[in-house]
Amino acid sequence: MTEHLKGPASARADDDWDIVIKPSKGNRPDLGLVWRYRDLVWMFFKRDFTTFYKQTILGPIWYIIQPSLTAMTYYVVFGKIANLSTDGLPPFLFYMSGTIIWSYFSACLTNNSEVFSKNANLFGKVYFPRLVVPLSVAMSGLVAFAIQFLLLLTVSIVLKIANPDLALNYWFLFLTPLVLLYIAVLGIGAGLVVSALTVRFRDLVYAVGFMTQLWMYGTPIVYPFSQIPERYHWFYYLNPMTTPVQTFRWALFDAPALPVGLCLANLAVTIAITLCGLALFSRAEANAMDTV
Repeated sequence: MTEHLKGPASARADDDWDIVIKPSKGNRPDLGLVWRYRDLVWMFFKRDFTTFYKQTILGPIWYIIQPSLTAMTYYVVFGKIANLSTDGLPPFLFYMSGTIIWSYFSACLTNNSEVFSKNANLFGKVYFPRLVVPLSVAMSGLVAFAIQFLLLLTVSIVLKIANPDLALNYWFLFLTPLVLLYIAVLGIGAGLVVSALTVRFRDLVYAVGFMTQLWMYGTPIVYPFSQIPERYHWFYYLNPMTTPVQTFRWALFDAPALPVGLCLANLAVTIAITLCGLALFSRAEANAMDTV
């Protein structure tokens, strides 16, 4: 099927059209076409950003309240009651750093897990590369992360002034974009896998939230990697979220670094999940509207 976007059909020959939309080739997404629709990515981003604030009283303050309360809850439950180590870091900084990293990944994964069903009305009316929606979701999550990161940075500087012995590296500012890119790619890839599968297996919609919660406890968010017994390390080689969480703390607070082999294994898993997600999503894109 070939569809034309511009120009009256009766007055122009086929070769005169500015943009010709063609079906994707099998399992390969047309990334060049996605780039040509970058303005639409920006429009979806502004729509999601505006929609979030429009009917709230506190607006962006929610981005601060949620992780702060979560970090304090972790401090009471896992720090005071369970008495888990924080690698010598102040508990609030330890839990807050893990919480904001995980929140960004969780938003990319869960918000992309129902791309077809949530946008069925729009997808049924007009064609555009469906990958535009997951990309805009990842961009929207960056707004929340930026606000939460500023909070973490402010508290860290205040604690550094009060306690000069606290390690606080400033060159982590150059590493943070790489960590975010890694998380965005992983979150979009995992979200595309789930989104493609939920077209036929709707039960996954109900399992995503539950599985994401279990995944979080399988990641060193509320405990440090250094406290994990060596016989369980193989699991963290397979868990691609281990690297960004621990690397973020290492870069910011000089927390113990991960073995290079583990980072490479996590990177390989991330690439595999992303390629699998793109292939499944591209295949599902052709007939998703007939099924949904």
